[in-house]
Amino acid sequence: MWLLSFFGLLMMVISLVMIKNPQTFATGIIKFSQQTYFHVFEILSRLFFGVVFVYYSPLTLAPIMNATLGYLMLLVAILLLVIGADKHRTFALWSAEKFSTTFRVSGFFSFIFGSYIIYTTW
Repeated sequence: MWLLSFFGLLMMVISLVMIKNPQTFATGIIKFSQQTYFHVFEILSRLFFGVVFVYYSPLTLAPIMNATLGYLMLLVAILLLVIGADKHRTFALWSAEKFSTTFRVSGFFSFIFGSYIIYTTW
């Protein structure tokens, strides 16, 4: 269960960066997408947390929501594997540039959602 709380806390910390300086967040996405391990890390982290969310969902206050999040992460991991690293990198760069103006508002909502994930684990 602490892994679910860790995920929520990580989400809240990243959300604070989005709120405080959305351009820094966008630049971080761009720099990270240029790393050789970018694609593999994105797939493995989604697989890992997807399994964690599905496995521990029955123990949470919101089992359906947490299981659904887990299955969505697993689905995205599979889709990333199918589309390949080049298209994934292109999409990351495009979205960092296209949506940089909305990161502050998105960060506010993702902060709330991260805190909700933590709440459901207690």
